[in-house]
Amino acid sequence: MTTVLLTGFQPFGGDAANPSGEAVQLVASGWDGPATLIAAVLPVTFAGAAARLRELIAEHRPDVVLATGLAGGRAAIGVERIAVNLIDARIPDNAGAQPVDEPSIPGAPPAAFATLPVKSVAAAIRDAGIPAEVSHTAGTFVCNHAFFTALSAVAPGTRAGFVHVPWAVGQAPGDEPELPLGDIARALRVALDVTLAGAPETRSPAGTLH
Repeated sequence: MTTVLLTGFQPFGGDAANPSGEAVQLVASGWDGPATLIAAVLPVTFAGAAARLRELIAEHRPDVVLATGLAGGRAAIGVERIAVNLIDARIPDNAGAQPVDEPSIPGAPPAAFATLPVKSVAAAIRDAGIPAEVSHTAGTFVCNHAFFTALSAVAPGTRAGFVHVPWAVGQAPGDEPELPLGDIARALRVALDVTLAGAPETRSPAGTLH
Protein backbone atom coordinates (compact mmCIF):
# COMPACT_ATOMS: atom_id res chain seq x y z
CA MET A 1 0.00 0.00 0.00
CA THR A 2 1.10 3.55 -0.68
CA THR A 3 2.44 5.41 2.36
CA VAL A 4 2.38 9.15 2.94
CA LEU A 5 4.48 11.04 5.48
CA LEU A 6 3.01 14.40 6.49
CA THR A 7 4.84 16.61 8.98
CA GLY A 8 4.37 19.97 10.66
CA PHE A 9 6.25 21.84 13.36
CA GLN A 10 5.89 22.75 17.00
CA PRO A 11 5.66 26.45 17.98
CA PHE A 12 8.91 28.42 17.88
CA GLY A 13 10.40 31.82 18.59
CA GLY A 14 8.17 32.36 21.63
CA ASP A 15 4.93 31.76 19.68
CA ALA A 16 2.07 30.02 21.44
CA ALA A 17 0.98 28.05 18.38
CA ASN A 18 2.14 26.76 15.02
CA PRO A 19 -0.63 26.22 12.48
CA SER A 20 1.45 23.76 10.47
CA GLY A 21 1.49 21.23 13.29
CA GLU A 22 -2.17 21.87 14.09
CA ALA A 23 -3.20 21.46 10.44
CA VAL A 24 -1.26 18.21 10.12
CA GLN A 25 -3.09 16.82 13.15
CA LEU A 26 -6.41 17.96 11.67
CA VAL A 27 -5.67 16.22 8.36
CA ALA A 28 -4.72 13.06 10.23
CA SER A 29 -7.91 13.10 12.32
CA GLY A 30 -10.07 13.07 9.17
CA TRP A 31 -7.88 10.88 6.94
CA ASP A 32 -9.86 8.34 4.93
CA GLY A 33 -7.17 7.00 2.59
CA PRO A 34 -6.57 5.55 0.11
CA ALA A 35 -2.94 5.66 1.31
CA THR A 36 -1.59 4.96 4.77
CA LEU A 37 -0.89 8.31 6.45
CA ILE A 38 1.96 8.82 8.90
CA ALA A 39 1.63 12.21 10.60
CA ALA A 40 4.23 13.79 12.85
CA VAL A 41 4.94 17.14 14.48
CA LEU A 42 8.65 17.93 14.42
CA PRO A 43 10.72 19.92 16.93
CA VAL A 44 11.88 23.31 15.73
CA THR A 45 15.54 22.45 16.10
CA PHE A 46 18.06 21.91 13.34
CA ALA A 47 19.37 18.66 14.80
CA GLY A 48 16.06 17.31 16.04
CA ALA A 49 13.97 18.00 12.95
CA ALA A 50 16.51 16.44 10.59
CA ALA A 51 17.04 13.39 12.81
CA ARG A 52 13.31 12.77 13.25
CA LEU A 53 12.65 13.13 9.53
CA ARG A 54 15.38 10.65 8.70
CA GLU A 55 14.01 8.21 11.29
CA LEU A 56 10.48 8.45 9.90
CA ILE A 57 11.63 8.04 6.30
CA ALA A 58 13.84 5.07 7.14
CA GLU A 59 11.09 3.39 9.19
CA HIS A 60 8.12 3.91 6.88
CA ARG A 61 9.75 4.25 3.43
CA PRO A 62 7.03 6.64 2.27
CA ASP A 63 6.04 7.07 -1.35
CA VAL A 64 5.09 10.71 -0.70
CA VAL A 65 6.63 13.12 1.79
CA LEU A 66 5.01 16.49 2.46
CA ALA A 67 6.64 18.61 5.15
CA THR A 68 4.95 21.83 6.24
CA GLY A 69 5.88 24.86 8.29
CA LEU A 70 4.78 28.35 9.27
CA ALA A 71 5.68 31.39 7.19
CA GLY A 72 4.23 34.21 9.26
CA GLY A 73 3.53 37.25 7.11
CA ARG A 74 2.55 35.32 4.01
CA ALA A 75 -1.07 35.57 2.92
CA ALA A 76 -1.19 32.42 0.78
CA ILE A 77 -0.23 28.78 0.97
CA GLY A 78 3.31 28.61 -0.42
CA VAL A 79 4.23 25.47 -2.34
CA GLU A 80 8.01 25.48 -2.20
CA ARG A 81 10.00 24.67 -5.30
CA ILE A 82 13.65 24.82 -4.15
CA ALA A 83 15.52 23.80 -1.02
CA VAL A 84 18.99 25.28 -0.56
CA ASN A 85 21.87 23.59 1.21
CA LEU A 86 22.32 26.49 3.60
CA ILE A 87 21.60 27.24 7.24
CA ASP A 88 21.73 30.92 8.16
CA ALA A 89 19.63 31.32 11.29
CA ARG A 90 18.37 34.83 12.05
CA ILE A 91 17.07 33.61 15.41
CA PRO A 92 18.02 30.62 17.58
CA ASP A 93 16.09 27.40 17.20
CA ASN A 94 14.17 26.00 20.17
CA ALA A 95 17.35 24.38 21.51
CA GLY A 96 19.24 27.69 21.39
CA ALA A 97 21.33 26.77 18.32
CA GLN A 98 21.95 29.54 15.80
CA PRO A 99 24.21 28.25 12.99
CA VAL A 100 25.34 30.83 10.44
CA ASP A 101 26.53 30.11 6.91
CA GLU A 102 26.64 26.35 7.38
CA PRO A 103 25.44 23.65 4.96
CA SER A 104 22.47 21.51 5.83
CA ILE A 105 24.45 18.52 4.55
CA PRO A 106 28.21 18.99 4.02
CA GLY A 107 29.28 17.91 0.55
CA ALA A 108 25.75 17.80 -0.85
CA PRO A 109 24.72 19.87 -3.91
CA PRO A 110 23.95 23.55 -3.28
CA ALA A 111 20.22 23.11 -3.92
CA ALA A 112 17.54 20.54 -4.69
CA PHE A 113 14.13 20.77 -6.32
CA ALA A 114 10.86 19.44 -4.93
CA THR A 115 9.87 16.21 -6.65
CA LEU A 116 6.14 16.70 -6.32
CA PRO A 117 4.28 18.78 -8.96
CA VAL A 118 4.47 22.17 -7.28
CA LYS A 119 2.60 24.14 -9.95
CA SER A 120 -0.18 21.58 -10.19
CA VAL A 121 -0.51 21.50 -6.41
CA ALA A 122 -0.69 25.29 -6.14
CA ALA A 123 -3.29 25.45 -8.93
CA ALA A 124 -5.44 22.77 -7.31
CA ILE A 125 -5.37 24.58 -3.97
CA ARG A 126 -6.46 27.79 -5.69
CA ASP A 127 -9.22 25.86 -7.50
CA ALA A 128 -10.43 24.79 -4.04
CA GLY A 129 -10.88 28.47 -3.16
CA ILE A 130 -7.78 28.84 -1.00
CA PRO A 131 -5.05 31.35 -1.89
CA ALA A 132 -1.87 29.58 -2.99
CA GLU A 133 1.32 30.31 -4.87
CA VAL A 134 4.54 28.69 -5.99
CA SER A 135 7.38 29.93 -3.78
CA HIS A 136 11.03 29.95 -4.77
CA THR A 137 12.49 30.35 -1.29
CA ALA A 138 11.85 28.33 1.84
CA GLY A 139 14.17 30.61 3.84
CA THR A 140 17.32 29.49 5.63
CA PHE A 141 15.87 28.37 8.97
CA VAL A 142 14.63 24.97 10.17
CA CYS A 143 11.90 24.70 7.50
CA ASN A 144 14.37 24.84 4.64
CA HIS A 145 16.73 22.52 6.54
CA ALA A 146 13.94 19.96 6.89
CA PHE A 147 13.00 20.37 3.23
CA PHE A 148 16.57 19.79 2.06
CA THR A 149 17.00 16.88 4.48
CA ALA A 150 13.82 15.19 3.26
CA LEU A 151 14.85 15.47 -0.38
CA SER A 152 18.21 13.93 0.43
CA ALA A 153 16.77 11.11 2.55
CA VAL A 154 13.98 9.76 0.36
CA ALA A 155 14.38 6.89 -2.06
CA PRO A 156 14.58 7.61 -5.81
CA GLY A 157 11.14 8.11 -7.28
CA THR A 158 9.61 9.44 -4.07
CA ARG A 159 7.50 12.56 -4.49
CA ALA A 160 8.62 14.97 -1.79
CA GLY A 161 8.16 18.64 -1.08
CA PHE A 162 7.41 21.38 1.40
CA VAL A 163 4.45 23.71 1.94
CA HIS A 164 4.57 26.92 3.94
CA VAL A 165 1.35 28.08 5.58
CA PRO A 166 0.19 31.45 6.93
CA TRP A 167 -0.97 32.06 10.47
CA ALA A 168 -4.31 30.50 11.39
CA VAL A 169 -7.13 32.86 12.32
CA GLY A 170 -6.66 34.19 15.84
CA GLN A 171 -2.93 33.43 15.98
CA ALA A 172 -1.20 36.19 14.01
CA PRO A 173 0.67 38.93 15.83
CA GLY A 174 -0.36 42.42 14.81
CA ASP A 175 -2.01 42.70 11.42
CA GLU A 176 -0.26 39.77 9.72
CA PRO A 177 -2.42 37.77 7.29
CA GLU A 178 -4.38 34.76 8.51
CA LEU A 179 -6.31 31.84 7.04
CA PRO A 180 -8.85 29.62 8.80
CA LEU A 181 -7.16 26.52 10.19
CA GLY A 182 -9.69 24.39 8.34
CA ASP A 183 -8.63 25.94 5.04
CA ILE A 184 -4.96 25.32 5.83
CA ALA A 185 -5.72 21.66 6.55
CA ARG A 186 -7.84 21.41 3.43
CA ALA A 187 -4.97 22.83 1.36
CA LEU A 188 -2.65 20.14 2.71
CA ARG A 189 -5.20 17.46 1.85
CA VAL A 190 -5.52 18.84 -1.68
CA ALA A 191 -1.73 18.80 -2.03
CA LEU A 192 -1.65 15.15 -0.98
CA ASP A 193 -4.55 14.17 -3.22
CA VAL A 194 -2.96 15.77 -6.29
CA THR A 195 0.39 14.16 -5.55
CA LEU A 196 -1.11 10.71 -4.86
CA ALA A 197 -3.06 10.91 -8.11
CA GLY A 198 0.24 11.10 -9.97
CA ALA A 199 -0.61 14.45 -11.50
CA PRO A 200 1.99 15.74 -13.98
CA GLU A 201 3.51 19.17 -13.55
CA THR A 202 1.51 21.99 -15.10
CA ARG A 203 3.32 23.78 -17.91
CA SER A 204 2.41 27.31 -16.89
CA PRO A 205 4.52 30.26 -15.71
CA ALA A 206 5.04 30.64 -11.97
CA GLY A 207 8.26 32.61 -11.95
CA THR A 208 8.96 36.00 -10.41
CA LEU A 209 10.80 39.11 -11.54
CA HIS A 210 12.45 39.73 -8.16
